[in-house]
Amino acid sequence: MKKNSFIEGTIIATGAIFIVKIIGMLYVIPFYATVGVKGAALYAYAYNIYGLFLEISTAGLPNAVGKLVNEYNTLNKQEAKVRAFRLGKKILTFIAIISFMIMFIFAKQIAMLILGDLSGGNTIEDIAFVIRCVSFAILIFPFLSVTRGFFQGHKIIYVSSVSQVIEQLVRVIVILGGSYVALHFLHLDLTKAIGIAVFGAFIGGAYALLYVYVKLRENKKELHLDDNFKTKDDVSDKEIIRKIIKYAVPTIIISLAFSLYNNVDMILILRTMDFLGFDALEVEFIASGISTWASKISIIITSVGLGLSASLVPAMVEASTLKKYDEVNHKFNKAIEIIMFVSLPMCVGIAMLSMPIWSVFYGNKYLGIGASLLAVAIFAPLFSNLYTVSNYTLQSMNRFKIVYICAITGILINGLLDVPLMVLLHAFKLPAYWGASLASVIGFGSTLVLAMYFLRKEYKFRYKPIRKTLKNILVPLVVMILVVVLLKIVIPVNYNNRLFTVGYIGIIASIGALVYFAVAYKMGLIDDILGKDFLKKIKTKIFRNKKEV
Repeated sequence: MKKNSFIEGTIIATGAIFIVKIIGMLYVIPFYATVGVKGAALYAYAYNIYGLFLEISTAGLPNAVGKLVNEYNTLNKQEAKVRAFRLGKKILTFIAIISFMIMFIFAKQIAMLILGDLSGGNTIEDIAFVIRCVSFAILIFPFLSVTRGFFQGHKIIYVSSVSQVIEQLVRVIVILGGSYVALHFLHLDLTKAIGIAVFGAFIGGAYALLYVYVKLRENKKELHLDDNFKTKDDVSDKEIIRKIIKYAVPTIIISLAFSLYNNVDMILILRTMDFLGFDALEVEFIASGISTWASKISIIITSVGLGLSASLVPAMVEASTLKKYDEVNHKFNKAIEIIMFVSLPMCVGIAMLSMPIWSVFYGNKYLGIGASLLAVAIFAPLFSNLYTVSNYTLQSMNRFKIVYICAITGILINGLLDVPLMVLLHAFKLPAYWGASLASVIGFGSTLVLAMYFLRKEYKFRYKPIRKTLKNILVPLVVMILVVVLLKIVIPVNYNNRLFTVGYIGIIASIGALVYFAVAYKMGLIDDILGKDFLKKIKTKIFRNKKEV
């Protein structure tokens, strides 16, 4: 089995993530059209709770096992490596069974916690049913994740990447095909159709698990899984478990905290919107829109920002290990600059085109609310990307205590501001649901500011390049906004024709992006941010490919 170099692994992993994210973004168009607002809200309830329990079952542990496998493999401690893999599976088996039982047995109590006194939309019994349907996936994913980690620990990236694509494809086929057949051929009710859709997580996971286990069996000899070790390496089970916990804890705490907050956020939105007098279907639409459906559109922001900055993260780790903190400072600034340069105009563009974009994805019911919600919610992923860079930087310096402080501070600020901001905006006759998204932006922003303050205080970081870039970005951004406003006035739109609306978005987005990058190029921003040789390398690759063809 071929091992992948760092560059190959990065390309394969990034490509797989991109495919998975695009599939995850596009399937919502036919699915939402099939199940409608009520079904989409029910689906969101189940998946948000599933996400929380999935974090409990898998967060950190697979990566910890992968890291430990890599460590022992490098030291040629093959017996310890295999033992670490098997111990990791045993730990995850226990956690997975407990998580499944809690989710399945207490589904009704969880549903009551979500819905509260809200009536007129989905019922507690509906939500409990779909939670039980999705709970079976918890029995699959811990084993899938730890096996992926085992391959990654051997620098065999493609198995994990291919399995992610298989999982997503099968899941989406079940979601779309299952819900459509259930409603239009079997004439089942909406709750059972959503139950089938969320059960797609189990089926997708099962297919992916089958694939990775086939690859595991095919390469047992090379991976030393078939070896009959006569002596144990000088590593105790207690030490292996201690290391697994040590490597896993930072990821577990942060992932679990954010997953827990996402569910609390959804509950707070439901309660507050109900208190402010919105009807039940509107409340469910808003809560599921913020927690699930707006984030499906924002996948492109998250993927592009993280994809562009991903190559800088290993360099940060290396520079930090060598205590070259000036270089870490440079890489940190560069990552922030790249994300702002690429993601900010995308956020602004999506906000300006929120009405046609929401119409294409989710139809015209509650179009005004959906578009207004998206226009503000789209900025939260931008700040989430910036937070991720600061988090990576602190972790590369092994400053885990500061990572925890920053993350928990951001979550607390977010949670404390949710309800007050919604009530305040409602009092000023502004959309109350903006408050939830603004709270997220402030929460992520405060985390970033806190991390930057610590880096400046402890490692003398300087942020002048970031300030300069932000100031310079304003020029092409303002020009782009003016052009988009003009195009929206000149070009008509018909929300009843989805194909026409897609063309409308495509034309305006393409011209807006072209204007933004043209002005940025003329100002020398592309050279400053992406490097002087960036465009030259692209031109060389294009012309080389043409010659080869």
